[in-house]
Amino acid sequence: MTVILPAIAPVALIILIGFLCHHTLSLESKTLRQLTIYILTPALIAGNLYRTTLSLRSSLGLASSVVITSLLLYLLAWGLGKISKLPEPSQKSLIASTLFPNNGNLGLPVNAFVFNEPGLERAVVYMITTSLLTFSIGPALLKGGGITEGMRLTLKLPLLWAMLVGLSLRLLSVQLPLRLDEGIQQLGAAAIPIALIILGIQLASTRFEVGIYEICAASLRLLVGPSIAYMVGKFLQLEGLDLQVLVLQSAMPTAVNTIVLITFGGDAPRVARTVVVSTLMSFLTLPLVLSVLIK
Repeated sequence: MTVILPAIAPVALIILIGFLCHHTLSLESKTLRQLTIYILTPALIAGNLYRTTLSLRSSLGLASSVVITSLLLYLLAWGLGKISKLPEPSQKSLIASTLFPNNGNLGLPVNAFVFNEPGLERAVVYMITTSLLTFSIGPALLKGGGITEGMRLTLKLPLLWAMLVGLSLRLLSVQLPLRLDEGIQQLGAAAIPIALIILGIQLASTRFEVGIYEICAASLRLLVGPSIAYMVGKFLQLEGLDLQVLVLQSAMPTAVNTIVLITFGGDAPRVARTVVVSTLMSFLTLPLVLSVLIK
């Protein structure tokens, strides 16, 4: 508990500030999202990959585990939707809320607070992998427009290009002049608190309703997700911090961006409620997951 509370409390504080900002300040959440997506997060990714000491083996192991975990969760959510005979929009919503964890806004800061810089490096690899899956396969799954349309969306976002720039600079051992790397690092450091403030604003602006669907969907994301990730990680022989970050990132609530993705197809109100319910439930489940990971 002495490790868990210092990890969760700072995150909760910043989310609370965002929640209060929604009621006291006239902040444009759309502007904050654009700032985060197009400037701060790409700087965080490029800066971390430029400075990373993470081995290629760890990176490939994490990425492979994320892909396999996502595939198994997709099959599970799809099967449950069919068995439960949910309407097609609700089936798509269940798949989306199960597949897309909030490993950016919430996952990065939690891993940073718990595992420090080495944990953040691994959490970034996880986030890049899920982001590529989200914006390439996600629209195709929800709309049925094919992988090509999803890839066009991915190529329009700076995430992939930031990853390529950071890796290229790292592999070529390029030393940036005039301490430009420090400027990129400072921009990236701003991504985490701004993302948490956005999450707080989102929670304050979303109507809170709890039903059987929302609880089941949140449980898939918060409890079944990390359980499957643990089994996949052990199967691929991940150990130590690699396995811990894989499981912790997989225990994150449904991503806020799922509300945006669901416009391609699905039940938007149900997804919004699942985002809120899973986020609130995560303050109970994340300490549980951490207590198992940190013995």
